[in-house]
Amino acid sequence: MGYLNMEEHKKIYLAEFARRVEGEKTIDGFRRIIEEDEEMIRASYSESTAWIESAMFVDMILHDSVFILEFILRSSYESWEKTGDPLMDEPCLENTVKEDLILLENQLPYFIHEKLFDPIVPTLIPNQTFRELVITHFDFQGKIGDNSKFRHFTDLVRLVRVETLPRLARGKCNPIEHMYNADKLDVDSGGVKFEAVNEEFSLYVRFENGCLKMPCLRVDDEVEMKLRNVMALEQCHYPFNAHVCNYVIFLDYLIDTHKDVDLLVEKGIIKNWIGQHGLVAEMVNKLGLGILEVGSYYSDIAVEVNTHYSNPVNRSRAVLKRVYFGNMWTGTATVAATLLLLMTLTQTMASIIQVLQK
Repeated sequence: MGYLNMEEHKKIYLAEFARRVEGEKTIDGFRRIIEEDEEMIRASYSESTAWIESAMFVDMILHDSVFILEFILRSSYESWEKTGDPLMDEPCLENTVKEDLILLENQLPYFIHEKLFDPIVPTLIPNQTFRELVITHFDFQGKIGDNSKFRHFTDLVRLVRVETLPRLARGKCNPIEHMYNADKLDVDSGGVKFEAVNEEFSLYVRFENGCLKMPCLRVDDEVEMKLRNVMALEQCHYPFNAHVCNYVIFLDYLIDTHKDVDLLVEKGIIKNWIGQHGLVAEMVNKLGLGILEVGSYYSDIAVEVNTHYSNPVNRSRAVLKRVYFGNMWTGTATVAATLLLLMTLTQTMASIIQVLQK
């Protein structure tokens, strides 16, 4: 939908929302709240909004805020029948708007949503708060702490990922200086095992007993957009706690070509929903461009992985496994050859002993 069409749609949603509540009385109350917090709302944006007149600014915040609530309400209780609302009647448009709600440039400060809608939502949906409505809309139920605070929806998308870490790194971490790619680290050549951990939205990576355990990442048409917006947010507001950026750069070290993606897909660490594995490699490599990493939550893990890979004992064990026990037939042949050798040696020793005894 074009910009002008969407602005008209916001006016329609405002009128429809007014019918849900006490009409103009509630809308006028919203305007007063926005006017009272106008300076704080303007201060929430990195770019100056001084060029927007006060009345126009208040109207803009009002239309955008009410549109978001009305859209979430309709999405939460959508009908299978045609409603006359193109956003609800056409799933592709509904999904487009849902994606737009988490774009960094489209964010409204969350505090104004709370002030406007906390008293309203329970009257529309019993036993439901605006926060619960938002978390359910984005499918984040149980993924965020009850007392966790977020600035806006993009910050919420970041928070559900960051809170999967057992504890946040304190102080300044070292950046990752080097790490081998997945295909090189693989147990068949480098002695490192890979294991997928099915924890949705997780950033938690650990290296235990030669096994790199990583969360499963679903690569679909939306993941690049979500990650780019969260990474942009972190670069601006969380430069020393840029855990999503850290994770993407860690992944970038592991993935150089489609061979690395082949391996990670085989291990269940990546679920590729976008087609050729080379496209996943290209996406990951581009995500890391231009990202300043002042420190990484995964630097210690990278050191452990490199140390394990560089250990000649581990590499020799991996080579022996690949060459002599690569599959059932090779392993069986190796065992049979070993037994034959032992039997031959035993027979030879017995013959020598007999000769000596004579």
